[in-house]
Amino acid sequence: MNQGGAVLTDDRPIFQQIADQLADGILAGTYPPGAAVPSTNELAAFHRINPATVGKGVNVLVDAGVLEKRRGLGMYVTEGARERLLADRRAAFARDFVAPLLAEAGSLGLPVAEVHRIIDQEVEQ
Repeated sequence: MNQGGAVLTDDRPIFQQIADQLADGILAGTYPPGAAVPSTNELAAFHRINPATVGKGVNVLVDAGVLEKRRGLGMYVTEGARERLLADRRAAFARDFVAPLLAEAGSLGLPVAEVHRIIDQEVEQ
């Protein structure tokens, strides 16, 4: 567990922040397929929160097929977890960022080619 980061501070529910932090660790390779993730009690103690809240966050990833419970052993990263998370995050990126960007561009009368030019210009800076 990364002792240097993982501060729970934003407006999202705490269980969602726990799920996102574990997902970030999987995406970064901290928790590769087959690896154990910190236990519910470890995460609860680290963040000083109720273990039930951590359990709810972990269950988000279990329900998504990213983690699997092994009775008496803990939680483990499933094969293909990183790919599932990447697919979900790419879909969320398109929905949460690209679609609103294109909607705003449309309301400004900007053609898609102009949006591409603006993005390319920003990348170069």
